[in-house]
Amino acid sequence: MSTTERKASGVGFSARDRVNLLSSGLSGTNLERGSSHNQRVTLQAIRLNAPVTKVELAEITGLTPPSITNIARKLFADGLIIEAGRRRGERGQPALKLAINPDGAFSIGVNIDRDHMTMVALDFLGELRLRIVENIQFPMPDQVRDFVSRNLESIRAAGVIDMGRIAGIGVAIPDDFGGVDLPHRPSEFAIWETVDLKQLLGMHGLEVTIENDATAAAIGELQFGHGRVAQTFFYLLVNAGLGGGLVIDGHSVTGSSGRSGEIGFLPIGRTRRNPVVLQDVASLSGLYSHLAETGFPDPGPLDQLSGAQSEAASQWIDKAADLLTEPMMVINAVIDPAAIFIGGRLPTTLVDQLCDRLALNFRHRGASLPARAPIRRAELSEDAAAIGAAILPFSSRFLPNRTALMKIDA
Repeated sequence: MSTTERKASGVGFSARDRVNLLSSGLSGTNLERGSSHNQRVTLQAIRLNAPVTKVELAEITGLTPPSITNIARKLFADGLIIEAGRRRGERGQPALKLAINPDGAFSIGVNIDRDHMTMVALDFLGELRLRIVENIQFPMPDQVRDFVSRNLESIRAAGVIDMGRIAGIGVAIPDDFGGVDLPHRPSEFAIWETVDLKQLLGMHGLEVTIENDATAAAIGELQFGHGRVAQTFFYLLVNAGLGGGLVIDGHSVTGSSGRSGEIGFLPIGRTRRNPVVLQDVASLSGLYSHLAETGFPDPGPLDQLSGAQSEAASQWIDKAADLLTEPMMVINAVIDPAAIFIGGRLPTTLVDQLCDRLALNFRHRGASLPARAPIRRAELSEDAAAIGAAILPFSSRFLPNRTALMKIDA
């Protein structure tokens, strides 16, 4: 089943206090490599603080007013920013206010999972211009390629966005996509372990960027969700499997092998031959298995459970929360996050129940912890991975990157 939604506004931004980039280490620089970096920092400052004047941008970024003027001139020429009126009520000529041009750039995000495929199109403000979802069990590579090609052509034909201003395609997909033995997985699904996704989706002339789905979800939450306030957090993604994404001081942290946050693989059983891991229980697959074991093999939409089905789901919540409590307390103690966010395709009512149960367990079992992070439903839940995937091309081309100033010439 496929659904398509077109929205004039989507995740967007709510009004916030002005964000000073100096406080998060993303200020401008006078280094030789700083030209591109300064443009990215200025663009980010406009995105987070618009409408904003050049004088305010200089204060926010630490750059000189002449530098801001030159950068703004280039951003105007590239169509990335627009005028947003003038600030009146002060002496002299009213100051020009700047804002992001929502049509300045676009990005496509694709989330591939064992039970669905989602495509979103974001404008440069992060507004959702298009959302397409196809529920399909264990999609094969040719089905994914057809899904992306077919819907890119639909976007082109509908004129929803300017195809010439697409920054690229971001793809969010679980690690070991074809290798994890989830219930009802067909044997041929293992072919995913040999597939080159960039080659599979690269026939459209757009750069393809690939990221783990939980990391992408955390990136989405960082840019367009609660992460705009909580700069250090752990994102727990409850989908067909279970994953986690880590953000520290406003930056996604993936670890030495790119596998940080993989709590779904934590063992919870003692059998060596057939080890039981956390995502076998605390995931949508685990929920469906629990419902089947309690007499509901075909429960229907999870957001419409009632009666005995709802009671069975509550039993699963208790079990999942019990198993998740210790890993979440360890993360709380080691990382000291501002919050733990839970999202994914688990219905919001069940996410809220899981958050409440985990918070209760924290109070009872984590009394010795020096600090306990709040556990909340992510602002971006169901589409977080797809939205995070769409941010990847924006990040590559437009957002500040600390490592850009650390490169060493040969």
